[in-house]
Amino acid sequence: MSKGSPVLWAFVITSTAGFMAALDNLVVTTALTSIREHLGGGISDLEWTVNAYTLSFAVLLLLGAALGDRFGRRRIFGLGLGLFTLSSLAAALAPNIDALVAARAAQGVGAALLTPVSLTILTGAVPAARRAVVFGVWGAVNGMAVALGPVIGGTIVEHLSWQWIFAINVPIGVALLPLARLRLRQSHGPNDRLDVVGTALASTGLFGIVYALIRGNGDGWTSAPVLAGLVAGSALLVAFVLWELRTDAPALPMRLFRNRAFAAINTSSLLMSLGMFGSIFLLSQFLQAGQGYSPMQAGVRMLPWTAMPMLASPLGGLLASRIGGRVVIAAGLLLQAAGLAWFAVLATGASEITYAAQVPALVISGLGMGFFFAPVSTVLMGSVPDADQGVASGTNGSLREVGGALGVAVLTAVFTAHGDYASFARFTHGLTPALWVGSGTLLAAMVAALVIPSARRSRGAGVALETPTTETVPAVG
Repeated sequence: MSKGSPVLWAFVITSTAGFMAALDNLVVTTALTSIREHLGGGISDLEWTVNAYTLSFAVLLLLGAALGDRFGRRRIFGLGLGLFTLSSLAAALAPNIDALVAARAAQGVGAALLTPVSLTILTGAVPAARRAVVFGVWGAVNGMAVALGPVIGGTIVEHLSWQWIFAINVPIGVALLPLARLRLRQSHGPNDRLDVVGTALASTGLFGIVYALIRGNGDGWTSAPVLAGLVAGSALLVAFVLWELRTDAPALPMRLFRNRAFAAINTSSLLMSLGMFGSIFLLSQFLQAGQGYSPMQAGVRMLPWTAMPMLASPLGGLLASRIGGRVVIAAGLLLQAAGLAWFAVLATGASEITYAAQVPALVISGLGMGFFFAPVSTVLMGSVPDADQGVASGTNGSLREVGGALGVAVLTAVFTAHGDYASFARFTHGLTPALWVGSGTLLAAMVAALVIPSARRSRGAGVALETPTTETVPAVG
């Protein structure tokens, strides 16, 4: 990529914006203790500071992709980036926990607009022969943002204040806005109709389920609000699928899931986020509330986990080019499951856990995260034709964010059913079963990844590619 080339500009602008959006998934985790001390609130309020972002991000990603196709991807990218920047400022200035949750929800909306069109913009700027390498680096940057969230958040909170984890987005966003306008190419998708009904059904259904999971332990799993959220949310999601099968302009074309590679990589992505995001949410608090580390100390002690993807992602990309993405993704998920299982064993019945004992689990988890993120974008975008790449990006991002929101809700529900913050023993008593659930979910994600069609060698190039997108599974009925 030569200096000043459209490919370089597209990569720098979209990856920087994507890094900010991905970072804000978990940058808040090591600041939760400081936020609780400053603004008050219980664990359910802290859950919403994470889930308000991930949930609005998740349920509107498909809408973001559709708006980009209809009104222009560069235009929607700029709109999302502007909203993300303004809401980051609002989060930094939040006077109470409710205002912070509202600002986080607005951040999620902005991220949902810019994220799906980012990968589509990059796809249009990069020649087909170079996409595998560029997508691998792009995926590694986004994976690194997720992994570095706790350490960046902890360092900022320790040396500045928790408000700065949001305020730091403002100058970056302001700098990117004119660059996006001047350097990104405008493009549109083939579908100019918006699926308002489908988006509304999916959004309200997911909200109902996540709300019920968060309130389950506090209100009781048989209480009217919780049962209503679970039943109504599930019914709305069923209605969403039925609507998508019937409408002429679906937000999520169900035909894509007949493609084995597309269905498998999206299932794997959802389960990975569920297991890993929920576990990180609890482990970052364990280092502070359970072991008494400051936010920065907790972030630094997570470096064997957070730094490992920087080393593992290039290796994962190289391996994927030789043996195919399926094996590398499955290996990464197995390593992540093993890392969480190691933590669970350490926490079982322990009166204390030395940091030295935690390091191997951190390294294994980080290695697995790097192996997972490096080939995901290549496998995903290679599983669909060019006309569907916008919706494919939005679908995968949406399912990953849904998985993250569900992961925080589900694993916290397991934690609060067995433990609390009263003591180290009580914390680990809740942490242990939650980590086993997270590890089991990652193993399920590995099984899903193994369903991805095996790699083959392209003739003449010697590069392992995923099986062509014509391979499908039979349609039901």
